[in-house]
Amino acid sequence: MPISPRKILLLLALLLAVASLARSEEVESDKNQVIRHNDILFAEPDGVKLLLDLHLPKGVKNPPLVMFIHGGGWKGGDRSRCRLAWVAQHGYAVASIEYRLSSEALFPAQIHDCKGALRWLRSNSGKYGYDASRVIIGGTSAGGHLVALMGTSGGVEALEGTTAGHLDQSSRVDGVIDYYGPSDFVARSVNQPSKTDEPRGSVYLLLGGPVKENMEVAKQASPVTYISDDDPPFLILHGEKDTTVFLDQSELLSQRYAEAGLDAVLHVEKGAGHGWPKSDAEHDLVLGFLNQHIRSGAE
Repeated sequence: MPISPRKILLLLALLLAVASLARSEEVESDKNQVIRHNDILFAEPDGVKLLLDLHLPKGVKNPPLVMFIHGGGWKGGDRSRCRLAWVAQHGYAVASIEYRLSSEALFPAQIHDCKGALRWLRSNSGKYGYDASRVIIGGTSAGGHLVALMGTSGGVEALEGTTAGHLDQSSRVDGVIDYYGPSDFVARSVNQPSKTDEPRGSVYLLLGGPVKENMEVAKQASPVTYISDDDPPFLILHGEKDTTVFLDQSELLSQRYAEAGLDAVLHVEKGAGHGWPKSDAEHDLVLGFLNQHIRSGAE
């Protein structure tokens, strides 16, 4: 008996669904003794699929978790650009996440997605076998901004959102590694108006308009706005000659942290621009920070 076209379509849909599920749970292993779970769907806000990749060190029971947020001016980049993937070789689990880009949603969608990703990771720690009781987050450029904002805005209801659900889980963090991220959009509008107040500027696109006409939203999106005495320690890294995000953005964040009596270390990479190649100094600073602030079986 011939199969009807309708049944053929249903069969194809079923096969595609199975293939998609298999891909989301795909596991790879590499020569660096790291197991990778690729393309894990953790949320789908407004129809935008958000994925994460999880890097787990072989032979380490319940490794502590590091969550990474990529850069790209909030309008590009993806989770494959994970500057901290290498720490999985030192006994840490690393989750590299996605968030909605500025072409998909305006702020605060991005911070809602990042906090939602952390809640999802905490809820699923038992399934994948890592310890999410203490978490350090790291990010580069736009991702540096988002990790800094996560670090300073713990408990700020307007920035929590409901992405990924699991609202019983905490989105607070225990440390922040901020690579050359902007910290104060109002201050940035003074010396980088091409970024903040011109229609093609990355901050303009993120906020949906110029900073000078959207001061309240600009303040809401600025990590320095929320600094308080219960904020986690920061490691801030910035290139001395960065012309994309000026060094004064990290200096301002470090200064405000010091004024509040909080723990922040600012490392200025001599002669470096935006997104310099990894260095020995960076390697040592990052591992030292991780070992100090989350329980670790690291080398």
